[in-house]
Parts: sequence; structure tokens; C-alpha cells
Amino acid sequence: MGSHLFDRIWEVFCLAIALLGLGIRVYTVGHVPEGTSGRTTSKPKAQELNTTGMYSVVRNPIYLGNFIIWVGIVLLARAALLAGVCVLAFFIYYERIIVAEEEFLSEKFGLLFTQWAEKTPMIIPRLKLWRKPARPFLWQVALVREYPGVLTITAAFTAVEVLGDRFYEGKWQLDRMWAAILCAGLLLFVILWTLKKMRIIKRPANPPDQMDGLGTR
Repeated sequence: MGSHLFDRIWEVFCLAIALLGLGIRVYTVGHVPEGTSGRTTSKPKAQELNTTGMYSVVRNPIYLGNFIIWVGIVLLARAALLAGVCVLAFFIYYERIIVAEEEFLSEKFGLLFTQWAEKTPMIIPRLKLWRKPARPFLWQVALVREYPGVLTITAAFTAVEVLGDRFYEGKWQLDRMWAAILCAGLLLFVILWTLKKMRIIKRPANPPDQMDGLGTR
């Protein structure tokens, strides 16, 4: 719209959307136990079914978080066609994973899964169904698993911004705001990676009654 201020507001808005998606991932992962199913269509695993916390309002909260992150990134490009293609590609990719996982869970948990799936949306949350998480939030698990997310988001946003300037203005450049944001994301990644390698932060031992299921895809 020819306004530098509007451009800045839009950039911050898109970044906030992506960070919201990361927040959903962090919150979900922090409340689910170790050993839950991975993102795979060949060897899913689950000992019990997670139906509380984020899983009480949506069946795939991790995928919801991923979707919101990608929405924030593609919106930054200010290209409606690109956004539409990316959203379509996202659902085509994750649809196969979701179908495979839910077929497995349906076979293993039968009526329990059917009752939960019938009332719980696949990807759009239904907040009135909220149930308190069955397990406390474990910040060690959240940090160990999700610390690369901040760097991934800041790097992706910076790349889109640089490519956008190249496309619209015909020159390669990186303004101070995005340089600072990228440096902050890199610094946080290095700090958390170091703490993990030094085992200052680590995953806590699994309790005997560990509950597995849909949780860490």
C-alpha cells in the first residue's frame, strides 16, 4: 500500500501469528508424555489415548500449530496465490499422516477413539470442549523438543523478507529489524542447544504410569 509503517505493522502481525503457532506446539508438547506417536505413516505407536488439554479441543494440536506457523510465514509474502498453494500443499501432506494415525488408533482403541473423534474436531479447535491437562507442564520437555522452532521461524521470516525486497525493489538487503530478530533467534538457539548438550536441561525420566497416544507429531 506504499506505506512503510503499514509494511512494518504487517510484518509484526505475521510474526505474531507464527509465534502463536509455536506457542500451541510448546504448550501441547509440555503436557504430553514421552514416547507418544511420531510423524509417520508406517509405524505409529500409542499405549493410551491423550484426550485432555489441547487434545480435548482438537485432535491434531501439533499440526494445528504447524499450520498457523506456515500461515504467518506465507502471509508475509503478500501473495494470495502463494498462500493458497501453500495451504493446499499443507493439507495434502498432513492428510495422509492424519489418516494413517487415526486408522491405527481406531483399530487399537476402538469405541474410546470413536467417541473422542466424533466430538473433537480434526484441525479447527472447539474451545467449549476444553478439559484440564491430565499431566503438569514439563518445561524441560518443551524446551528440549521445541527450541529449534524459534530459529526456524526467524530464519524463514528473514529469508522471505530478503526475497521480497529483491523481488519488489530489485536489490538484496536486510534491514535492521530483521537482522536483530534473526540474531536473537540464533542466540536463543545456541544457548538452549548448549544447555541441552551440557545436560543442564534434559527430558525428565518417564513415570511408571506413562500415558502414550496422540501427542508429539
